[in-house]
Order: sequence, then structure tokens, then C-alpha cells
Amino acid sequence: MENQEITVVYKWTAKAGKGEELRSIYQDVEKQMKDTEPGALKVTCYFDEGTGVLLVYDLFKDGAALGQHLGTTAAGHFPALLQIAEPGPFLFCGDVPNELKQAALGMGLNATFAPAAFGFDRR
Repeated sequence: MENQEITVVYKWTAKAGKGEELRSIYQDVEKQMKDTEPGALKVTCYFDEGTGVLLVYDLFKDGAALGQHLGTTAAGHFPALLQIAEPGPFLFCGDVPNELKQAALGMGLNATFAPAAFGFDRR
């Protein structure tokens, strides 16, 4: 099935003393996605100050929207993030096009890809 929403859930763990810097970078990421990525439908970040763990929930309209994100916002912030935090895992939920799977793996992400199998939505 084409043009299905793709959910990406992932984790960053800040290096010692870098939790606030990680949080600040992700505030920039969230703003950039909101301002420049119309196919990014939802972004929610969860941050545990005690452990420096940032959990991110992204919902993209489709594979094209995910591709735009990986090629722009993600690519632009990824080098700085790697300096201050450990990435992963990254869980890609939905029908991710093969070229995007290869791009994610090429970034060195600890990625799992799974198309929708079953569930419900009460919206």
C-alpha cells in the first residue's frame, strides 16, 4: 500500500554533562520540522533529566515526507548530535521505501524496520 503514514520512535542518550545541549538541539530540530516539513505531522519529545535520555516520536505523512526529513533536518543536525549523545535504537514503523532504509542504515543507525501488521485507531 502506498502513501501510508510512517512512525519513527527513537532514543538519544546524552554523554555526561550534555543533557541540556541535547535537549536544546532537539528544540531546534522540532522547530525546523514544524516550519519547513509539511509532511511531518507530529513530533513529540520526552526527556529524562536524570538519565539524559531523549525519546522522540515522529509521525510522517508518507515515505516522501520521511525522505525529506532524513535529507534535510536530520542530516543537518546529525553530526552535532553524534558529538554529544549516543544514538539508538531507531524504530521505523510503516512501509519505509528501500532507498530510505539504505539511507538510514548508511547513517549508521541501529534501525529496525517493520510494516504495519495489525491494530486500531480510535481517532
